[in-house]
Amino acid sequence: MTFDYAPAPESRAVVDIASHYGLFIDGEFVETIDGTTFKTVNPATEEVLSEVTEAGAADVERAVKAARTAYKQTWSKMPGRERAKYLYRIARIIQERSRELAVLETLDNGKPIRESRDVDIPLVAAHFFYHAGWADKIAYAGYGDRAYGVAGQIIPWNFPLLMLAWKIAPALACGNTVVLKPAETTPLTALAFADICRQADLPPGVVNIVTGAGQTGRLLVESPGVDKVAFTGSTEVGRQIQRALAGTRKGLTLELGGKAANIVFDDAPVDEAIEGIVNGIFFNQGHVCCAGSRLLVQESVHDEVLDALKRRLATLRMGDPMDKNTDIGAINSFEQQSRIDDLVRAGEDEGADRWSAPCTIPERGWWFPPTVFTGVTQAHRIAREEIFGPVLSVLTFRTPDEAVEKANNTPFGLSAGVWSEKGSRILWMASRLRAGVVWANTFNRFDPASPFGGYKESGFGREGGRQGLAAYLKQEVV
Repeated sequence: MTFDYAPAPESRAVVDIASHYGLFIDGEFVETIDGTTFKTVNPATEEVLSEVTEAGAADVERAVKAARTAYKQTWSKMPGRERAKYLYRIARIIQERSRELAVLETLDNGKPIRESRDVDIPLVAAHFFYHAGWADKIAYAGYGDRAYGVAGQIIPWNFPLLMLAWKIAPALACGNTVVLKPAETTPLTALAFADICRQADLPPGVVNIVTGAGQTGRLLVESPGVDKVAFTGSTEVGRQIQRALAGTRKGLTLELGGKAANIVFDDAPVDEAIEGIVNGIFFNQGHVCCAGSRLLVQESVHDEVLDALKRRLATLRMGDPMDKNTDIGAINSFEQQSRIDDLVRAGEDEGADRWSAPCTIPERGWWFPPTVFTGVTQAHRIAREEIFGPVLSVLTFRTPDEAVEKANNTPFGLSAGVWSEKGSRILWMASRLRAGVVWANTFNRFDPASPFGGYKESGFGREGGRQGLAAYLKQEVV
């Protein structure tokens, strides 16, 4: 049965996008010294939203110098309870401007407005509230209380404002100052956050935003004035950063790619598991590092689970991300869609069976329908490589030991999900899965108080929780 839905678009009138944005350095928006400009585009319509400055070497050094001055003269001298006041103020302003931020995120990123409004922005505020509570208790976290100084931070395009909060909130709580580079395809909410910093009267130089592409990130990583680097993104770039910092005394944390296993046992409640599978891989168009892109199903329930999954996927609505009815939004960029296309073709060429949900593809923008591959083996590229799109590979297993072996047979180790009614089985699996996060009968559940991070090629270090503070505190070397 199909149903007709009346469109329910969110209004664009709540945001005022400037035609040009400069860099945010030392508390002010400034023009570049030696950089250029680039355009940021709405991936759902290919409309140019704004022209943004691409920072050059002199711009990056100016931002690092401003952060160093702020660290020495104001932020490091400020008691934790005073830093907390600024973090609380930022959190409250984010809540007050939540609708504006959600619309801006959806326009620039392509994700459905429901996800921006109901998931991303509330979590952004929650991270600032949570870390505000830590600001005057850092000495009791167990990692000392010596801030690094200047933190250089680079974030990806899949959760632009949420990744900013994951990086900036703990850094400021611990007493560091920040130079942050957002992804070149999604700079607008970071620039809106710069305005929030001004609105909160944050001391100049404590937060600096330099926009640009990979070269700007490289300049930030290699700047001699940066004491600590935090990066979220691809494993390939993570390797490059680690090589660049080898032999230096800079701190480093990396949150990289993933190829998470979502493991469904024969005693799992199928309807509940189906919702977890859909959330695990099709949330945010699969643009999630910890996406459950490998579905491991016990052989005895394989057909039942696949039939139920296909029925559920046929109900998903793909289209205008600004429509509150939309479940699947736009792919973030042409380059990302090309990568998805390439890996899907590889899956077909290698003999896997493809099924895509019946979706009407909009004429403009970048889109990919929810897709499921069956007949997949461990040797297929779609089972080994991170697709970072709405594509699910289905494998089978017979025993818990086989499930563990297949789940761990990957260079990544960011997350996993286990679906079973037996608590003892879930605990047994969790103790053997090489993943930083293991969800039980759920997927993609996040909380600021819970640490997140990976093993192996998914990086090192944790973000969130007490453990996430360690990344921004200088450990004594004995």
